[in-house]
Amino acid sequence: MFHSSSYKKGVVINMNKVIFHIDVNSAFLSWEAVDRLKKASSLSASDEVIDLRDIPSAVGGDINRRHGVILAKSFPAKQYGIRTGEPTVSALKKCPNLTIVPPNHKLYEECSEAFVKILEEYSPCIEKVSVDEAFCDMTGTEELFGPPLQAANTIKDRIFKELGFTVNIGISTNKLLAKMASDFTKPNRVHTLYPSEIKEKMWGLPVGELFFVGKATVNKLHTLGIYTIGQLANTDVNILKSHLKKHGEMIYNFANGIDSSLISNDEVKNKGYGNSTTIAFDVEDEATAKTVLLSLAENVSARLRKDGQMANVVAVGIVDNNFRRTTHQKTLLSPTHNTNDIYNVVCQLFDNLWEGEPIRKLEIQTSKVISEDEEKQLDIFSFQNDLKKKKLDKAIDQIRNRFGNDAIQRASLLHGETTDKKG
Repeated sequence: MFHSSSYKKGVVINMNKVIFHIDVNSAFLSWEAVDRLKKASSLSASDEVIDLRDIPSAVGGDINRRHGVILAKSFPAKQYGIRTGEPTVSALKKCPNLTIVPPNHKLYEECSEAFVKILEEYSPCIEKVSVDEAFCDMTGTEELFGPPLQAANTIKDRIFKELGFTVNIGISTNKLLAKMASDFTKPNRVHTLYPSEIKEKMWGLPVGELFFVGKATVNKLHTLGIYTIGQLANTDVNILKSHLKKHGEMIYNFANGIDSSLISNDEVKNKGYGNSTTIAFDVEDEATAKTVLLSLAENVSARLRKDGQMANVVAVGIVDNNFRRTTHQKTLLSPTHNTNDIYNVVCQLFDNLWEGEPIRKLEIQTSKVISEDEEKQLDIFSFQNDLKKKKLDKAIDQIRNRFGNDAIQRASLLHGETTDKKG
């Protein structure tokens, strides 16, 4: 068992916790590869099936769509400099023989659930932060599964044996360090990053590899002569605060391995209708974020209409690339289940909430729902327009119910690839 200790004057770290961060290696690509191998095996195919993980390959948008992006890539593809989130067209220029497969989000959700189901056998406290990664609080489980390294290797090997894909597992005393450790050498590895190992394993890394240090922050730090995480950790925090305000203090703490956030497996209670999207790459521009929000608004609105419900309150949630979640909500003048009405409010909330941080997940939640049969106060100035919007929504719902969700789409959604999760 670990004990509390201080590795830097004035900084005391709680070393009694044991935290794992489990990250699926090239998740979407790996899940596609495993699924294709299983299908080929079940059909007793005579031709040899190529494992997507062994060739330059990627999961990405349609090459005929200018705005299609790479959602995941194989390790051979990475050698060509292909990056998650870059345009598919750009990736093909780097590697003309790149094999691109379309995303299958239903498959990814199934694989994610199977992955988490195994984790639940080892820890009572799991925080799923995206479809392909989760934190496990393994504190006090040594008597059951052995020391942390042994337990981590058991989990890693079991996931590969039973599900066919590999994971990296980072081990430490808090979420930040466990996450940093899981990003070390890949694939299929277990790494530790305890407070006593920070100087050796983390301080020599470029400062841009620290969480919540984006390109703009890297440039500012470079002007201060700070190029490594170690240099950041040993800089006077007041100097950082004078140039970067609260953000400077936060990354100073991170560089010193200080993270007080707790693992939470509490599910948000669904008091209405909600939808969320974990995005395969960090969203850093307003247009992309609002395209994702429109997709969510369409889903939520359609479900409200299907159940004959209208919402009085709309809320938006943002989870940044350091897993911090912020929310904002608004009470409507009158209840609605119209897509445009909900989306317009969502955009207002987003504009008030977002401060430019990279986005990993977006959420829409509605609450205080009432039956559409209940009396609604009519606005004489919008009554006719409301009737038109209601007829349009009804027509769209009928087309989708008969021919599928893809039968009719908004033009602005034709370029988006997201993973939806109903709430």
